[in-house]
Amino acid sequence: MLTAHEVEVRAGAQILLAGATFRIAPGDKIGLVGRNGAGKTTLTRILAGEGQPFGGSVSRSGEVGYLPQDPRTGDPDVLARDRILGARGLDVITAQLRRAEEQIASENTAEHERGMRRYSRLESEFLALGGYASESEAATIAASLGLDERVLTQPLRTLSGGQRRRIELARILFSDAGTMLLDEPTNHLDADSIMWLRDFLRAYKGGLVVISHDVALLDKTVNRVFHLDATRAELDVYNVGWSTYLQQRESDERRRRRERTNAEKKASVLKAQADRMRYKATKAVAAQNMDRRAQRLLAGLEEQRRSEKVAKLRFPDPAPCGKTPLTARGLSKSYGSLEVFTDVDLAIDRGSRVVVLGLNGAGKTTLLRILGGAEKPDTGIVEPGHGLRLGYYAQEHETLDTSRTVLENMRAAAPDLPDVEARRVLGSFLFSGDAVDKPAAVLSGGEKTRLALASLVVSSANVLLLDEPTNNLDPASREEVLGALRSFAGAIVLVTHDEGAVDALSPERVLLLPDGVEDLWNAEYSDLVALA
Repeated sequence: MLTAHEVEVRAGAQILLAGATFRIAPGDKIGLVGRNGAGKTTLTRILAGEGQPFGGSVSRSGEVGYLPQDPRTGDPDVLARDRILGARGLDVITAQLRRAEEQIASENTAEHERGMRRYSRLESEFLALGGYASESEAATIAASLGLDERVLTQPLRTLSGGQRRRIELARILFSDAGTMLLDEPTNHLDADSIMWLRDFLRAYKGGLVVISHDVALLDKTVNRVFHLDATRAELDVYNVGWSTYLQQRESDERRRRRERTNAEKKASVLKAQADRMRYKATKAVAAQNMDRRAQRLLAGLEEQRRSEKVAKLRFPDPAPCGKTPLTARGLSKSYGSLEVFTDVDLAIDRGSRVVVLGLNGAGKTTLLRILGGAEKPDTGIVEPGHGLRLGYYAQEHETLDTSRTVLENMRAAAPDLPDVEARRVLGSFLFSGDAVDKPAAVLSGGEKTRLALASLVVSSANVLLLDEPTNNLDPASREEVLGALRSFAGAIVLVTHDEGAVDALSPERVLLLPDGVEDLWNAEYSDLVALA
């Protein structure tokens, strides 16, 4: 169980949440929603014990499993399988069993006998923790999240950001935690894995808080909704499922508007009457009483929600360039003995649109990192053409310097941009006032997405490499990104699970990984987008 009492959440001087009290009990499945930057991720970190509230307290009983948006935990040299098993303490025992097996194989009789005794003792401990059934359970969870046996035998450092995130999700689902806090758990999952996750969470018996822009996931899993209202810094609690919540919230809005309209009419009549009476000495007291009644009418109203702002994203005209600003030939990449892709050729012509498709682990992110200069290929070459100006959006936001502020990141992206213009662009992406001085490290996933996109806007890039640009965005912000994709005049290479993003791009070509096969785009490939 998890209990929050009078919790206050702040970002600098800004109050994100004031005095929230609630409890999360076994069987509570809560969808935590609100616009990007409202404080959902910050509140979840506090609930997980990874941050402290400005005021109030959080108490926890039992284990809490927390999936942040950008999990970077774990020894990078640990095998992926051991990272998952470690959630129940099985990783240490399995490693010791392997060493005992090596002793048993020794030709030295004394060493062999020591290994036998040690193995017998360790196997008893292993079985007491669930043993081989637990190993099988962990493997099943991993496979359901698109992590095959080959991935599980690799060290964490060799895995892509998406694979690392799925390992952490598998670890939490395997952990038997009494409460799970999941921040955008469907990021990097294909359609089959998302369907499996929905079923898993629906059957889960513990307490659950999930932040997600996947409406289908919320509709199938949650039985309560917490709406974090950024305009009022309040947490609205709805003890109903998703569909009923949407209806109740709309009903609440209509009620607020109706009550405010009626109260404003009454207050207006009282004030007008008071104005007519206040200059008559015999009626001055009555006029003051009417004024006070008008003020009480308006003060007693629930504050009406203001329309939530949305970042305005429009890419400027790209810098002039030659016919083919970017070319890659013979690219291959391996991690140890694992071959990711081989012999990939790609020519990006001016204004062209290319979608990269492939199953999870096929190397889509790795290819974009190579094209963007963030990683070196094992073989092959990337050649910039005349006038190339590259803009790279990384799904894990590696292009942002978390040690710098929002404004400093913008200055790094466009050193010659005047400070006034940098602040204007940031303002259009909802970073205004003191928000430009926030360290990038404390931004939510949606805020990091907005900052990374703002950096692309000022870059005047003529080739954009976009890796899952709609992840972590609320529906309104996602529509802005899709609109920008439609109108951008430069070339785009896109990696995404978002079918809407592909529709907005109207691609001409598709590159299929890991084989590197290139083809003209046709409608049949649309069915592969969510599966890839």
